[in-house]
Amino acid sequence: MSSRSHSRTCLALCHVAFEDLGTLEPLFRSRGFQIRYVQAGAPYPSVQEWLGADCCVVLGGPVGVGDVERYPYLKTELDLVRMRLERQLPLLGVCLGAQMMAHALGARVYPGTAREIGWGRISLTEAGRLSPLRHLEGTPVLHWHGDTFDVPSGARLLASTEITPHQAFCAGKHALALQFHVEADVSRMEEWLTGHACELMAAGTDICGLRAASVRNGTLLAGRAALCMNEWMEAAGL
Repeated sequence: MSSRSHSRTCLALCHVAFEDLGTLEPLFRSRGFQIRYVQAGAPYPSVQEWLGADCCVVLGGPVGVGDVERYPYLKTELDLVRMRLERQLPLLGVCLGAQMMAHALGARVYPGTAREIGWGRISLTEAGRLSPLRHLEGTPVLHWHGDTFDVPSGARLLASTEITPHQAFCAGKHALALQFHVEADVSRMEEWLTGHACELMAAGTDICGLRAASVRNGTLLAGRAALCMNEWMEAAGL
């Protein structure tokens, strides 16, 4: 991949500090992006700044799109997501971010049949095998969610798992929604294991097993994720 000589802006909505761009951050920087994180509930960028950013990313978190009354800042984020989608501006959603994109496009977001936490492969659809996700085929990715979504009208389903049939979709070349995590930096996995300790205990997750799987799979995923996201950014004009 080639680095860019001019600076561009990436705005990333971050809901918990350790769920950031992770291993994707060096890729964004190598392509000439200045990254600005916007923390949940903090002053949000103006509409002009949000729409003027070259790329925006909505990251994961332990809340859901149905929690707007308890966490009113989600309404602001959903409005921002909707505005970029309406204008067909580059937008990446991860986990909660993918659910927000589905909701903003008129699809239903709801609790899945079970929590899906741990490392596992995704099954690509025909559209997925023709998309940047082709680089992830056969590679375990990190799943960490309880909610799921329907595929929005006009979007293309890209990937599935047995527990969660709707794992990823795209809406044109500019919008990519991933229910799973490709960005997780396993060198910081203790932050995830500690920050989500209550959820892991409630789910009965084998924390030692999850830690060991992260060590086994992290390096491979980081390399494949870089290929995937680099191809998506090229297609999105970034």
